[in-house]
Amino acid sequence: MASSIHEMLRANCKCDDVAKCVLGLKNLDLLAYKKLFEYGPMTAEELGDLLQRERSTAYRSLQNLIAVGLVYRETRSIQVGGYYYEYVAIPPEKFKQMLRQNIAEWYNKIDKLLDNFEKELLEPASE
Repeated sequence: MASSIHEMLRANCKCDDVAKCVLGLKNLDLLAYKKLFEYGPMTAEELGDLLQRERSTAYRSLQNLIAVGLVYRETRSIQVGGYYYEYVAIPPEKFKQMLRQNIAEWYNKIDKLLDNFEKELLEPASE
């Protein structure tokens, strides 16, 4: 993946690259999202099995996905007592909307910063 916006604009980027860049995801996080959407709600252990990774590794990816809003968890009761969590992926359309919103917010923030570009560029460096 490209390491700068300049490189990204010139590279043959894919949607996965944009999603990882904008939301700070790792390859495994994005794969976990795709599996959850494809197979439906599942536990961290089931996802780990599907990804051929330890449950704890799948859980870390799930936590990353929850933090950015791509996944949420639901509590399920066990008939003999207790509970467990199932993780659910949001639909791709909402994912796309989220990416667009993040990109628009970033653009607006950068655009405002550039209003003072000349002044900040020519200010003496602080020591």
